[in-house]
Amino acid sequence: MASKTALLWLRRDLRLHDNPALAAAASADRLLPVYVVDPRRYGTATFGGADSFTFEKTGGHRVAFRCEALADLRERLRDRGSDLVVRTGEPSSVVPALAARVDADAVHVHTRPTPEERTVERRVADGLEDVPLVRRWGHTLYHPDDLPMAVDEVDDTYTPFRKRVESAATVRDPRPVPDLPTRPAVDPGTLPTPGDLGVENPSHDDRAVLDFEGGETAALERVEEYLWETDSLREYKETRNGLLGRDFSSKFSPWLNEGCLSPRRVSAEIDRYEDRRVANDSTYWLRFELRWRDFFQFQFAKHGATFFTPGGIRERDVDWMDDEAALDRWKRGETGIPFVDAAMRELNRTGYMSNRGRQNAASFLANDLRIDWRKGAAYFETRLVDYDPASNYGNWAYVAGVGNDSRNRSFDVLGQAKRYDPEAAYVTRWLPELDALPPAAAHEPWRLTPAERAEHGLELGVDYPRPMVDLEGSE
Repeated sequence: MASKTALLWLRRDLRLHDNPALAAAASADRLLPVYVVDPRRYGTATFGGADSFTFEKTGGHRVAFRCEALADLRERLRDRGSDLVVRTGEPSSVVPALAARVDADAVHVHTRPTPEERTVERRVADGLEDVPLVRRWGHTLYHPDDLPMAVDEVDDTYTPFRKRVESAATVRDPRPVPDLPTRPAVDPGTLPTPGDLGVENPSHDDRAVLDFEGGETAALERVEEYLWETDSLREYKETRNGLLGRDFSSKFSPWLNEGCLSPRRVSAEIDRYEDRRVANDSTYWLRFELRWRDFFQFQFAKHGATFFTPGGIRERDVDWMDDEAALDRWKRGETGIPFVDAAMRELNRTGYMSNRGRQNAASFLANDLRIDWRKGAAYFETRLVDYDPASNYGNWAYVAGVGNDSRNRSFDVLGQAKRYDPEAAYVTRWLPELDALPPAAAHEPWRLTPAERAEHGLELGVDYPRPMVDLEGSE
């Protein structure tokens, strides 16, 4: 029998454990793992449509994380006698060329649900001509084939989806790392740096909740740390709305979204934790959040590009404001609303903000300023170290009232600030100009009398901005 050669085209699946595409490709006699650095994913991009706008596609924090992940993957492959081949260019040209060079019998890849990612897959398939592109699904907790409904019949609200999968779907066991076949003799190429991609390497900020290091090695270390070393999973449900600290939440999302960590591996670790330590509301809730992540993946597989329209999947006719000055103040964290500004400054400095911060920052832009929610989502796309298109745009649409919920999702930002940051510790960490104020005043400095402002050395409009809007509670 003739020997077989497989090419593994890696994208946002930068791991060896529980990698279905790798497992399938490893059955060949020769295997060439390939990652293509696509220049179109960096620099300025255009959000299309009649009301198009430009934004920076991928910011420094995620680029640095990705470069670290690639370096880690190359090292892990080399430890197993293989290597990661890195090339720069459009995948539709690079992948077919490499497949032809090694006379590949098949190209294996993980498919993704968003239109942009699927377009790239389609163009690669067209370029391969007679070589099949073998697509696998490997980035969700549940495989589409194991859902109790077809993907195009997935409920458009989370709770019915969750109840159906909890009662009628099973999570597959994670796949072990396979033995790796011989690698064809191809120059592995040079790993990219942020500078190679035209992105400034971000500086470190000591206030960051966690140093997010890219790669499968760091991902597995974080799982070990969060569950077993600190035992933080035990109280996850109680602490998950926190704002400060390493372990108020799992913070697995950067590794999940870059594919350094499999959600099924996380689920298996939860099983082991429940067996050896405790099964409680917190262990359930971490899987609850993984199901939320799945929900948006399947929603984008169902609705596609409709999610990226101004009115979203609900096709709402909303008169969004076009105010670039207001948008810019929101981006810089200079809205005059301390809870929002703290969240935005944390994002800008570290590439991360808590889920609570994201919801309030998004609600303020979309529901209080009434600025096109997609511009906020695009800014998050630039800045987030843990960006995933389905989770990011799905959650933004949800908060803006054009996505997977018919209810008003407007947040009472001031009420949220007092509830989740009662001592203003988070606000003053990121807005040190307010650290001399008592907690209530730090959340609403405009309420201070002129004499009180003078006493605390605060001049609104100079030391800290005046609020852009007069907020009224809506939740």
